Amino acid sequence: MSGSNGYSKAEQRLLARLSTPQKIQRFLDEEVQYNKEHGRATCRSPRRVMRDRLAQCMEGALFGAAALAFHGHPPLLVDLEAERDDDHVLAVFRAHGLWGAVAKSNFSGLRYREPVYRTLRELVMSYFEHYYNLRGEKTLRGYSRTLSLDSFETIDWRTTERDLWVIAERLVDLPHFPVVPTRLVRTLTRMDRRLFEAGRFGAVT
Repeated sequence: MSGSNGYSKAEQRLLARLSTPQKIQRFLDEEVQYNKEHGRATCRSPRRVMRDRLAQCMEGALFGAAALAFHGHPPLLVDLEAERDDDHVLAVFRAHGLWGAVAKSNFSGLRYREPVYRTLRELVMSYFEHYYNLRGEKTLRGYSRTLSLDSFETIDWRTTERDLWVIAERLVDLPHFPVVPTRLVRTLTRMDRRLFEAGRFGAVT
């Protein structure tokens, strides 16, 4: 477990109880409402997520990375790049040399992944069939290398009251690796209706 990193005693107690990636995901799923960003868009720090109990995918990933770092994991983000859809951001971690992820999403299939994936690409590809827009098109096209949040210590990314758009912009600017050959994009099938509906189960509208 790391030092206080500027957290209040109450914040430290909350983070201390989120002692596994599974507990972090459960907190995001059950105690943090999905942020539909009605009105002004936000990019909350982990402190603001804990206080407001509100997060979209970027905010959830920032919180997930902070909670993982509190328990000794490197704070790492990965951007999933989409076509005709929003990007998605994961807080990734390794256990016994294998990759897993914590994430906040309005789509049930784009959240937690157990650490069973040998490579980052394997982890990313587990999201492919669950990543779709409201027209039922499969939209995942690429993923970034990992971004370490250690490089943002000077802006107090864990506790700042300011929006963290600088981190979101850095993620988008990273080199991305394709997951679908361009020649195959037009051959992708639309979502199965049952999987489409399962992915939207419990979505905030």
